[in-house]
Amino acid sequence: MSNIKDSELTTPNWRTRWALCRNRVLGSQRFQNWAAKTLIFRRIARRKAAGQFHLIAGFVYTQITYVFVQSGLIDFLREGPRQFDDVAEFLGFQREATDRILKAGAALKLCESPQYDLWLLGEVGAALSVNEGAMAMVRHHALLYRDMADPMALLSRQGGVDSELSQFWTYAQDREGGATPYSELMQATQPMVWEQIIGRYSFRQHRKMLDIGGGSGAFVEAVAGTAPRIELGIFDLADVAHLAEARFANTPLEKRVTIHSGSFRADPIPLGYDLVTLIRILHDHNDDVAAQLLKAVYESLAVGGRLLIAEPMAETRLAEGMGDAYFGMYLWAMGSGRPRSSTENRKMLKNAGFSGVKAINTPLPIIAQALVAHK
Repeated sequence: MSNIKDSELTTPNWRTRWALCRNRVLGSQRFQNWAAKTLIFRRIARRKAAGQFHLIAGFVYTQITYVFVQSGLIDFLREGPRQFDDVAEFLGFQREATDRILKAGAALKLCESPQYDLWLLGEVGAALSVNEGAMAMVRHHALLYRDMADPMALLSRQGGVDSELSQFWTYAQDREGGATPYSELMQATQPMVWEQIIGRYSFRQHRKMLDIGGGSGAFVEAVAGTAPRIELGIFDLADVAHLAEARFANTPLEKRVTIHSGSFRADPIPLGYDLVTLIRILHDHNDDVAAQLLKAVYESLAVGGRLLIAEPMAETRLAEGMGDAYFGMYLWAMGSGRPRSSTENRKMLKNAGFSGVKAINTPLPIIAQALVAHK
């Protein structure tokens, strides 16, 4: 039960009083009109107006991006400058539609036309073109868009009920289903996460590492390249484990990597490892499952062992929308998990028995934060 007194809940503190005062001012049409006409506040007023419009138009922006990625236009323009007619022929669109999508893309800096009748990637499009994980997510988001076509209906029922994302991520609901689609997406997108810790955590200090939910083994392979003497293991569902077996078969890593088939919900965590990793795994599961997993990992480790967690986390400074907005709704539609802050993860780790939880500075916290917990 909460220790907060009723009086503390009914008496506004200074933050609440400040927020109420701010909202009275910003919610005044008279103030907005005055700010828009006053030189010193005009830039701020314009920026806030643009922010409001981005909230309204955001879905359209994502759909424009989807056209560029799904049609292959990103790759087509990446190969070099293209004339307008070449783009129209590639897309199979009428001239008017081609003109409309190119100008829409230019407004989002996905493409640009530095001279008449010549089109190439813009600065956003150029960066996106080499990010295979991001482009895979853009394609995958077609499922999320359909689930969120009626967000009121989505939120009025239990998360994951009758949703396309729950049918895609079959493991999250502990249901049988083909693992190939989600395994391919994980393989394309997880490197964005584990690249945040490769080179920033010393894997050489460990003797044996177990990657839970390691999929086809891309992360394990990357660790092997940085720590040539470490023995490695992967623990994942049988439908997924065979992908890792195929990756390492007849390679120099075949004898260094042990594949364990099983589910951490029903099977014990393999023993003998002094480092266990959870790369974008924890936030996919509800609190009870996540707590059970952390406790099982703790019990599997010898004294002095460590657990490394890397995933997007809520309340990330300058990326707050990524956590409770994007992942909050995504995981609701998926029907499993929730975004947790670094503070919440630390508390769960301590409740599981871990001590000495420390953060690893990652270059792009919006992609992933990382925590190391000691037994």
